[in-house]
Amino acid sequence: MANRRAFIAKTSLAGASLPLFNIGTAGASPNEMVNHASFGAKGMAMTDINNLARDDHFNLVAVAEVDDNRLDKVKEVFPDVRVYKDWRILLEKERKNLDSVNVSTPDHMHAPIAVTAMNMGLHVYGQKPLAHNLYETRRMAEIAKQTGVVTQMGIQLSSTTYERLAVRMLRDGVIGKVKEIHLFSNKTWGDPLPLPTRTDPIPASLNWDLWCGTGPKKPYLDGYYHPFHWRKRLDYGTGTLGDMGCHIYSPMFHALDLRAPVSVKSVGGVPNKDNWAVDEKFEYIFPGGKYTAGKTLKATWYDGAQLPPPELMEMFGEKMPKQGNIFIGTEGVLLAPHVGLPVPYPREKFAEFRYPKIPVRNHYKDFLNAVRGEKIELLADFSTYGGPLTEAVLLGALASRFPNKTLQWDAAKLRFKNNRAANKFIRNEYRKGWEVEGLS
Repeated sequence: MANRRAFIAKTSLAGASLPLFNIGTAGASPNEMVNHASFGAKGMAMTDINNLARDDHFNLVAVAEVDDNRLDKVKEVFPDVRVYKDWRILLEKERKNLDSVNVSTPDHMHAPIAVTAMNMGLHVYGQKPLAHNLYETRRMAEIAKQTGVVTQMGIQLSSTTYERLAVRMLRDGVIGKVKEIHLFSNKTWGDPLPLPTRTDPIPASLNWDLWCGTGPKKPYLDGYYHPFHWRKRLDYGTGTLGDMGCHIYSPMFHALDLRAPVSVKSVGGVPNKDNWAVDEKFEYIFPGGKYTAGKTLKATWYDGAQLPPPELMEMFGEKMPKQGNIFIGTEGVLLAPHVGLPVPYPREKFAEFRYPKIPVRNHYKDFLNAVRGEKIELLADFSTYGGPLTEAVLLGALASRFPNKTLQWDAAKLRFKNNRAANKFIRNEYRKGWEVEGLS
């Protein structure tokens, strides 16, 4: 317990969320512990565990981790935790001992694990993007609704005061109606090089078959997939857009009540047969609404070396962040950095602007409190928010396979209206023997 408290004391989370969406009502009584399992034991998984464990009602029962070398920290902080390599065995043996789980694995395993857990009645905190492809994402949202479990997608920064201030300012009309949006990230989770032809020895600590899971079982390449660079690979990750898009699209989704776009077009980098592209650029068209200036709204994503228009870069000068959003309004411009205070421009026009007060909330604590039965309107539940947000993100990733083609999207039918070839990428086939109820 001393190790746990000392470690948790070193971690912090700026937490806040705008109460907008699904109310979680299931779970243990408010006085009971939440018995929890983690899928993943290091990296983002350990970050999730640490932040959940800041709540005194949290009890980590078990973890599933395919690589023994990634268990050191969780064993140090939670010496009594039960450890499994196979996530399926963990759920089979521990399901009656659990209330909730977090799924913090590579992207291709998000849906198989989360759907299995939800079908068992377990509440799920799931990392972004919600799933690896559009079909999985839609099923995640549907199953969350059907089962009624508490869900929260890991876009924890959307709970910060920074993002909620941006949402409030846009809804309050500080820059008027929104005409256009630019979204950007300097990350480069892509790889233009072909797949290496070598095969490396599999470390004794790693179960490579379990790591590949529902995806294809490729020859092991040291450091190429595990533990970090899977994000670059088509079969296991979702590239820069998948890695950062759910974070950076969130302010516009919350503020403007956006959901499915009507079209998306890729005008940047193109993936090869194995890897996502670098320097991507996507042009989305969304239906307009209460907070927009027109009947439609254009939103453009840039990553890597791709950048917003020079006139915007010059407007912000040294204040230009490496990641964030630029909202162009009828009465001004709002710069909303990713993890930073939103600032209206031109500065002289807004010299007297005073920020509204925003009450503090915590993304992780909200989830646990909802699991414990409190009536809390969660920021990023799967069915009404996390699912639609991830679908929009993954539409861009899919569009990169069809450069310079406008893909017209029919959200109700989960298909493109004008491109049969693109429809083939809406869903992936699972590896034989890895079928999952509700997904296969």
